[in-house]
Amino acid sequence: MKARIAGAEIAYDVQGQGPPLLFLHAFPLGLFMWDAAAAELARDHTVVRFDARGFGGSPPGDGPLSMERIADDGVALLDHLGLGQAVVAGCSMGGYAAFALVRRNPGRLRGLVLIDTRAEPDTPEGRSNRALLAEKVLKEGSSAAAESFLPRLLGETTRRDAPDLVAALDARIRANPPRGIANALLGLGARADSRPTLHEIGVPTLVVGGAEDTFTPPADIEALARGIAGARHVILPRSGHLPSVEAPEALNRALRDFLGGPA
Repeated sequence: MKARIAGAEIAYDVQGQGPPLLFLHAFPLGLFMWDAAAAELARDHTVVRFDARGFGGSPPGDGPLSMERIADDGVALLDHLGLGQAVVAGCSMGGYAAFALVRRNPGRLRGLVLIDTRAEPDTPEGRSNRALLAEKVLKEGSSAAAESFLPRLLGETTRRDAPDLVAALDARIRANPPRGIANALLGLGARADSRPTLHEIGVPTLVVGGAEDTFTPPADIEALARGIAGARHVILPRSGHLPSVEAPEALNRALRDFLGGPA
């Protein structure tokens, strides 16, 4: 399905009935990363997910993909579907966008799930490295992003025991247009410092991390949860940065425990 949002055709999926649940995907993936969660939670939620601009079925924009743009597209999609408040769940880049949504549209949040993400902005070195990779992707193609990011996105268990999953994710990343990946890299590098935002979160919050994640290791996840009043946190074994595909059953249990509803 497509929705016309702020001059772009945004690819999205909606399933189920019940309280809205909006998923925001990680870089450099797409709405597909939430397939297992959507299949489980659509039993009693309206599950909404979309491809950020430049990924999957959504074409790239003209410049850097800001976290505010992703947040605004998510809210506009809820409006398009006639939905009000939602629990918002974001992984990695999706978490950065969720922080932007907290700042820009706090009234639309009924709850918040932050998965393998962080509140800190990039360091100057980190921004520089993203800009260099963006240039490389534009010159060499999306394979440069797959080769750079995929090994670090996945935990040791996944890399060792799930070669078919690794290959499928590699293919998904390579299928994204280079311009979309480059735009997102620039937007990620320019993202705001969300540490002050933590004190603005006034809804029930769950913070999730993968035990094998090297981008946001468990200690960072625990620190993030401590910064949000009343937040709960859970660390999922045998998962790296992408528990929705590496440990989907464990993530679904954590989401169920947080959201309530059928076991």
